[in-house]
Amino acid sequence: MVSGFSGLPGGVAVSHLSVYDWPAEADGGVCGGTPHMHLTCSEGYVVTGGHGAVQTLTLSGTTSGYEVTPLAAGTVAWFTPGTIHRLVNEGDLRITVLMQNSGLPEAGDAVLTLPPEYLTDPETYASVTVIPADAPEAEQERVARARRDLALEGYRALRDAEGPEALAAFHRAAAALVRPRLAEWRERWERGARAAASATGEQLDRLEQGDFSYLADAGVRAEQPSAYGKFGMCGRLDVYKGA
Repeated sequence: MVSGFSGLPGGVAVSHLSVYDWPAEADGGVCGGTPHMHLTCSEGYVVTGGHGAVQTLTLSGTTSGYEVTPLAAGTVAWFTPGTIHRLVNEGDLRITVLMQNSGLPEAGDAVLTLPPEYLTDPETYASVTVIPADAPEAEQERVARARRDLALEGYRALRDAEGPEALAAFHRAAAALVRPRLAEWRERWERGARAAASATGEQLDRLEQGDFSYLADAGVRAEQPSAYGKFGMCGRLDVYKGA
């Protein structure tokens, strides 16, 4: 029997993002989200409204260094693990976010560009990044803005640094921070993207053998967001539980 996979295609996940319109006073009043990096996940943006940009920092590759990619309705942009990214809102920027590995980027695979003294251990990092779920909305917003501004401080230092050493040091600290959670991440990958790819392989094998019986197990799923307006890293999020 062919192994089934009922998640979104390829084990991706989606969320709807309204990018923060909070100005950063220390950055000339530019509005936008919290710069951060994913270590094992690619992420894509489908811009559905407004306009702005994504600022990126990379250490190597064909687009190394600091770059700015304009975003407007209809733009599709994506980047690979290791890309530090910061969304800038220049006018009602709204995005559908596509996330690798069943939404792992919003479930732990992200390290904010905090100054180095906050990257020393998971407890220190959590003390300035975790938004208390049971706090009033005003307090959640205060924490989200404070961590955004703190991450911008570290981001500006990385962007302005001479040579690759500072960015390489951030990579090293980020990898050490997430190491305790890698077993949990691997399990999510095995249930999601790996299972989806394996199911396709099995289906191809069956079709080559003339066996199409698995097509009788077809199904349809649909969901509405399980939560609206959550304080995310880049903005307010509408998220899906099972996508």
